[in-house]
Amino acid sequence: MAPPVTLKVSSRIPKKPIKKLPTSIEITDKTTVQDVKDTLAKRAGGWDPNRFGLYEPEKKKLLKDRRALISQQESVLSGKEILVKDLGPQLSWTTVFMIEYSGPIIIHLLFPFLLRPYLYKLSLPYLPYTSSSLPPLSTSQLLACAIIVLHFVKREYETLFIHRFSLATMPLFNIFKNSAHYWFLSGAWLAYWIYAPGSYTALETPLTQKLDIIGLVLYIFGEVSNFHTHVTLSKLRSPGGTERGVPKGYGFGLVTCPNYLFEMIAWTGVLLVTRSSATLLFMVVAFVQMHIWALKKEKALRTEFPKEYRKKKYQIIPGPAALVGYLSGKAK
Repeated sequence: MAPPVTLKVSSRIPKKPIKKLPTSIEITDKTTVQDVKDTLAKRAGGWDPNRFGLYEPEKKKLLKDRRALISQQESVLSGKEILVKDLGPQLSWTTVFMIEYSGPIIIHLLFPFLLRPYLYKLSLPYLPYTSSSLPPLSTSQLLACAIIVLHFVKREYETLFIHRFSLATMPLFNIFKNSAHYWFLSGAWLAYWIYAPGSYTALETPLTQKLDIIGLVLYIFGEVSNFHTHVTLSKLRSPGGTERGVPKGYGFGLVTCPNYLFEMIAWTGVLLVTRSSATLLFMVVAFVQMHIWALKKEKALRTEFPKEYRKKKYQIIPGPAALVGYLSGKAK
């Protein structure tokens, strides 16, 4: 074993020093990023270790991998310094997702079954109904409620039993920003328009019945395929681990992120059932965000696995030629 190395500990933001932060720390060739966080937290007076963000001194890049060895961080060893930043109060990613996904579940159960008689009489006074004479929910509205709630119940299940997170926590204050998308856009926004009397979702015709069936088929295919993709991704990382791997298998020969592709297919099914511009708006916003994530994922895979990873031209939506090639077995 190599002799211990002493690193200078400095604040990432000099104008915001961390109280009781030690000025130096000793590391060995087996010291990980998490070990440094634990030691700093203890010596600083019992802080939450996850509040500390560690940065290398040259480019001030965050050391994200909590299991990475400090001895393998060249700029840290050459400068014999590590930078520390207080990231603020933290929440585990499991807690974050449970909070985010619970919003739409609660809202899509409250709106149609408890709040509907009062909500639309107050907000849509021109409707020719009293609070006690609203028409019953249509088949499409009931189906929409079921598949949207099941979608987020599935996400809760995956959070608890499938996903393996590389980062342990997220800053507490980000929960409000992240939850806005789910609680408002896929929660209150969708629910208000979907369950409204007189909405397109409330129509019951032979055409809407066919759209419901097609939508349900697309939804089931998308959700099952999305679940399968998440299981595949979870197997790339050991329990509690942070290692990455090259994803292969169903869908991965076609696009970078087939989980996002199948997510959009499932929501296309929801769109056919709801027939609502509110659903379409939610899908557009979700696609833009997922596309940003998919581009980052493609870049990260090409950088980390330049030889093993087969570059993808399409990140979420495949082109016709790529789809034909995949279905014919030319792309694996």
